[in-house]
Amino acid sequence: MAKATKKQALGRGLSALLKDPGNDIQSAQDKNADKVIGNIVELDLSTIEVNPFQPRTSFNEETLRELASSIKELGIIQPITVRKLGFNKYQLVSGERRFRASKLIGLETIPAYIRIANDQESLEMALVENIQRQDLDPIEVALSYQRLIDEINLTQEQMSERVGKKRSTITNYLRLLKLDPIIQTGIRDGFISMGHGRAIINIEDQTIQLDIYEKIVSNNLSVRDTEALVRNYNTSKEITVPTKKEPEDLPKYIKKGVKEFSEYFGHKIDVKVSSNGKGKITIPFHSEEDFIRIKKLVQRAK
Repeated sequence: MAKATKKQALGRGLSALLKDPGNDIQSAQDKNADKVIGNIVELDLSTIEVNPFQPRTSFNEETLRELASSIKELGIIQPITVRKLGFNKYQLVSGERRFRASKLIGLETIPAYIRIANDQESLEMALVENIQRQDLDPIEVALSYQRLIDEINLTQEQMSERVGKKRSTITNYLRLLKLDPIIQTGIRDGFISMGHGRAIINIEDQTIQLDIYEKIVSNNLSVRDTEALVRNYNTSKEITVPTKKEPEDLPKYIKKGVKEFSEYFGHKIDVKVSSNGKGKITIPFHSEEDFIRIKKLVQRAK
């Protein structure tokens, strides 16, 4: 406990140093810069502005309230990262959810790491750090990769090194941006998975893409069913939904429940029931991104 108190006192001391006009640190070479850079500093929330380079474009209000409740109970476990804009003025690089949640419960200060960075460096840091957190939806990740290409001029090989992802993984995300915007929204909202999107992208005509998307949603097609549908279309130029045979030995209440589960999770849910009435529900997933999507749906249902 004494150690934690000492660390907090140090943060407050550094905060006071940064509020002194005579110690306005603008670069790593400035006096006292070594006392600030790389250390945790308590900053006033009012001195921090949000990052216009933030790749996340939407924040779930319910999960923000949950985070705010956790912060109120336990405090901020992981400091945010900011860059210095001017005297006692900062901009978020990463940690906007923690920043928003802290404001939500009326905190006045927040622990932060201070970086000295120009706009391009700040953009790259924000994009890379957010991608590595793996809490963006697939389209937000794809848009982040695209911005690294367009605005930082990184090649896919360089991105692979920065974010620790295989080049093929980056390519798969970028291909999602070729989907019709309605389908991209469907992925962001969890109506279909990234796996569905990867199957649909093999159709160039966006009108046909939309027709297939509607079939996926209305018929609760799995990724495997969608891949079969796309293969059949490329061969016959007809959109044929794979026929599904419902198990006849399942009770009516289970058949109804399976349909509701399948609609909610965006996959065909498998249910097995033994003669004594006990059973098992299986929820399939087709990738890491699909697993994270399903996990979020389960957490949302709590």
